[in-house]
Amino acid sequence: MTLIADLSTPELAALRSSVQARYDAFRSQGLKLDMTRGKPAPDQLDLANAMLALPGNGDYFSAAGEDGRNYGNLQGLAETRALFSPILGAPADRVVVGDNSSLALMHDCIVYALLKGVPGSARPWSKEGSPAFICPAPGYDRHFAILEEFGIRMLPVAMTGHGPDMDAVEKLAADPSVKGMWCVPKYSNPTGEIYSDETIARLAALRAAAPDFRLFWDNAYCVHHLTERRNEIPNILEECERAGHPDRAFIFASTSKVTLAGAGVAFFASSAANVRWYLSSASKRSIGPDKLNQLRHVRFLRDVAGVERHMDAHRALIAPKFAAVAEALERHLAGTGAARWTAPEGGYFISVEATAGTAKRVVELAKAAGVALTPAGATWPYGKDPHDSNLRLAPTFPTLAEVRAASEGIALCILLAAIEARAVHRAESAA
Repeated sequence: MTLIADLSTPELAALRSSVQARYDAFRSQGLKLDMTRGKPAPDQLDLANAMLALPGNGDYFSAAGEDGRNYGNLQGLAETRALFSPILGAPADRVVVGDNSSLALMHDCIVYALLKGVPGSARPWSKEGSPAFICPAPGYDRHFAILEEFGIRMLPVAMTGHGPDMDAVEKLAADPSVKGMWCVPKYSNPTGEIYSDETIARLAALRAAAPDFRLFWDNAYCVHHLTERRNEIPNILEECERAGHPDRAFIFASTSKVTLAGAGVAFFASSAANVRWYLSSASKRSIGPDKLNQLRHVRFLRDVAGVERHMDAHRALIAPKFAAVAEALERHLAGTGAARWTAPEGGYFISVEATAGTAKRVVELAKAAGVALTPAGATWPYGKDPHDSNLRLAPTFPTLAEVRAASEGIALCILLAAIEARAVHRAESAA
């Protein structure tokens, strides 16, 4: 298809009429489809249904003889930590197993840092004036929500296709009020990109003015591959140790999108000093996690090979949905200049950069046609996309047939919004 920008005024009007008719036909179907959040579909959850019978009647003792029904062991069972240690890239004695939500662990680490500081802090972060975080954008809206809740300033930096713009990161980190940075290093939310070796090395060696600067390393999608290739990234703990910053990285992950989304296990991993700090603070909040749930994860997944087999089954279910979105975008938008989009090798999202100034209009058009999308701006700090262009598509939860239908509508909405914006620009230029 010809670039929209290259069309003559009559050609643009004809294309607008044609796309409007196709959009109206799609809208007339009265669909009700949801592409808002990266939730596992029911058939993905079914893959872990055997866990519902685990650990089993009478199977409540750990390998060390601990009674999983009782209080205690805030750090988590040794066998659970050992199972996930190689996945997290941390020794088992530097892994903490929490309950079901890694987001809760991130939230608590922020709160503890604000109230008490972290190892290396001269004082609590809340006493530091106006603490700030570096926020790669587009990024994860729930990360941003935590910071906004506690009044931590957010400093957006662009993503490059290989991770955040490190020149910008290094400039921002030279300010001592900058206390940390969000990172989703593999299959980033929502862009799907993988941090390069160089990016990770520069983050580890970063000359941060704040001596207690922390990387909040949310490796949420570390085993969530969409192809047969299992992409690997450098071990951030080892990189930080080599660079002379052993306490820099807080690693987070969970099994929320591996086993049962509402009943997984979450992880915090870091240096020995950071683990002691976390456990000391968490001991005032809890007497211990759900160890029966930890046992059933060990019984079900067994080892790293078991995790990989289980994730291969996930891939078989969701990869066709990502392919369906890509096919619709390619068929309707390729060559038009209306948008560009990612082709992720893992994770849960497809990121679309629509024509500047049209993302809100796309969401509006999609809603009118019965397709719910993540609100425009959600992938930026404070919900404000400076270009009004980013769209986060989440194809996992609907059925494949629903994804195919929704993708048709989304592509038409993107195209129609781009044509409308071009028509307005053409009219303003002529005035």
